[in-house]
Amino acid sequence: MSKTPAKPDAERFEKKIGYKFKNRELFIRAVTHSSYANENRAANVLDNERLEFLGDSVLGMNTALYLFEKYPDEPEGELTKMRSSLVCTGALCERAREIGLGRELRLGHGEESGGGRDRDSILADAFEAVIGAIYLDSGEEEARRFIERFVFCAARGGEWSVTDYKTTLQEIVQKNRGEKLSYRMLDSNGPDHERNFIVEVMINSNPIGRGVGHSKKEAEQMAAREALKLMGME
Repeated sequence: MSKTPAKPDAERFEKKIGYKFKNRELFIRAVTHSSYANENRAANVLDNERLEFLGDSVLGMNTALYLFEKYPDEPEGELTKMRSSLVCTGALCERAREIGLGRELRLGHGEESGGGRDRDSILADAFEAVIGAIYLDSGEEEARRFIERFVFCAARGGEWSVTDYKTTLQEIVQKNRGEKLSYRMLDSNGPDHERNFIVEVMINSNPIGRGVGHSKKEAEQMAAREALKLMGME
């Protein structure tokens, strides 16, 4: 039996993100996948695709401006890589998971049974739709505040990079037969909307690095980065 809520819980989600919608219908539309809308055509249900389109543009513009101002000496090519790292599907779906967006989605039966509630592309699209909904609900300032809080947090304090430290570390470790690389989460703390994860990376059973991030993946990258520094490789 599906555990899908009969209706998305706007109040629960608002507490998660620290923003209260004036028009909650915008929120409902933002979490409505096309599969649900298609199954409820008779009720004239609107999906989130137009809001996603708007949110993508708002996110892109704000991210470009943020990076342009934060890194005044970086060339265009590096800024492009940075922007991609922040707004790619992989990054946005992680942000969506952090704010519990998946459990608020309205999905068709096929998508629901097929695991759509945790599918990267669906989560990333809904995240952009939420940005679009906030923009329509309150304007540019509130949309930017949301983006700063849940997207730019990945760049907070300069602790982020376009480099895939995990892959680099894995390639180094694989050169030595018999050595196994693994990650384990040590702790998580902070409020739900701004949670910190602490991860340790080990070769066999020996800790070689520790990292902190706003998602498990980010913390793993930071742990791998610390390990590379200790090896003199970063």
